[in-house]
Amino acid sequence: MAEILQNERVNEDFYFMKVKEKNQAAMGQFYMLRAWNEYPVLSRPISVFDADPETVSFLYKVVGKGTEIFAELKAGDEITLDGPHGNGFPEVKGKVALVGGGVGIAPLYLTAKTLKKLDPDTTVDIYLGFSGEPILTDRYEQVADKVTVNVGGFVTDDIDPCQYDYIMTCGPEIMMKVLYKKCKDMKAAAPVYVSMENRMACGIGACLVCTCKTSNGNRRACKDGPVMLGNEVFDYE
Repeated sequence: MAEILQNERVNEDFYFMKVKEKNQAAMGQFYMLRAWNEYPVLSRPISVFDADPETVSFLYKVVGKGTEIFAELKAGDEITLDGPHGNGFPEVKGKVALVGGGVGIAPLYLTAKTLKKLDPDTTVDIYLGFSGEPILTDRYEQVADKVTVNVGGFVTDDIDPCQYDYIMTCGPEIMMKVLYKKCKDMKAAAPVYVSMENRMACGIGACLVCTCKTSNGNRRACKDGPVMLGNEVFDYE
């Protein structure tokens, strides 16, 4: 059990939660969160937005019963955390593009923050796509060299993949697939790392619910990912 330090509404759909928790969460990892005894049956996988040795933060969207329960929690309440889990984004240097859509923007904050800390000379450009009101853009501007915001359009249109050494993305699968295809069509040299948002049950690779097809056979998004190379995920046929 961990104490909630902050749980605030960001806009109509999104909430920001900060929890007191000693952790070593890395960019692109997630926790399984639970704030109930019996129902819903399953815990909810939530990406790490930010982390330090004493706290971990989450940006989540209310989409069902589990996240509805999270949204009702207050500072001082307790929540069960299991994690961190998964293989996250790689530690790289050079010129990096981070591309996120919807709730997929969540892991990009810690990713940008970590990459800049590892090497201040690394250039980190963030591309954020929203269907409605943009959120937390000022926070992203604090950890990036440039932030591009797209509202109601296709954030993949805004990026020239040939300008980057690495591209990392999280969001709707169709968005990531379009981005990967654009990189491939333009013969961009940058490898594309995608964070798969598959439905999960256990979070540790035992139940196989989150299995996805790849060029290396079936892989579990929670255990083998969630971060995988785009050519593994989208070129398996």
